[in-house]
Amino acid sequence: MPLFRVENSKQVTQIKPAQFSKERELQRLFEDNLEVLMGVRFIGSEFTTGDRQRGRIDTLGIDQDGSPTIVEYKKTSKENIINQGLFYMDWLVDHKGDFTIAAQEACGPDVLIDWSNPRLILIAESFSEYDKYAVNRIGAYIELWTYRRYGEGLLYLEPLFVAEPKKSKSPAGRTISIEEGDNGGAETYTVDGHLSGKTASVQELFEALRDRIFDLGGDEAITETANKTYISYKHGKNFAEVRLQAGGIKFWIDIPYSELDDPYKLGRDVSNIGHYGTGLVEVKFSDPGELDKVMDLIEQSFKQTV
Repeated sequence: MPLFRVENSKQVTQIKPAQFSKERELQRLFEDNLEVLMGVRFIGSEFTTGDRQRGRIDTLGIDQDGSPTIVEYKKTSKENIINQGLFYMDWLVDHKGDFTIAAQEACGPDVLIDWSNPRLILIAESFSEYDKYAVNRIGAYIELWTYRRYGEGLLYLEPLFVAEPKKSKSPAGRTISIEEGDNGGAETYTVDGHLSGKTASVQELFEALRDRIFDLGGDEAITETANKTYISYKHGKNFAEVRLQAGGIKFWIDIPYSELDDPYKLGRDVSNIGHYGTGLVEVKFSDPGELDKVMDLIEQSFKQTV
């Protein structure tokens, strides 16, 4: 993708692509900025998998929703990053105790870990059509991300493939998300579970909001994940978390309150207040007539992840 710098509002200059001299340089840049780039807290680098299943995981982390996360990097698409990543993912789900100890050492003893949605993020300058076909068939929670470096100070990052949850029909005929794969005995949370017991009006309100959230992505993948207390929406990293309540919906958006354009004063700064979601702004939503207003706030958060 060509990138141009606009000067004096009328003259453009193309910024030439650049290369990382070594794969380790790419890895170090991501690890130093992992939370900003991917919404993942850093746990360890070159994490050894022991003598029995020998290997070194490039980057080990835990995302905003508590999901264990592996990140692997390749400078070229010729290297077999997918098989290597799957090998490490198998090790991870078989060694939950090792991960838990590492996470507690890095993030504190109270870190919350959700084993229902482990993530494997593969980052390379490009992937082949065979790679995209393979991960589409494999499914699970594999993500393909491409990067491009420009000049000395610009990095472009794009999600090429993010596995979507399987779809199923609820008794009421609505389409709901259901997590897939073997979670090793961990409790599984579903969107259907969050809908259960809610009034028809709350369910309809959620479906309307949900449809509009997915519309934000267009051709780009938005991931919906049901957690214990909320449903998160992610484009690389979280941009909104939704919690269904008896009389409506409460949601949080991952944008500082000071950067939010909120002309109707619907948002509340909760950066210093305990709350369920990972976002910094809390919004209550119960009136279908305010859907456009609340979506304007969610879209502002979404655009920060694009």
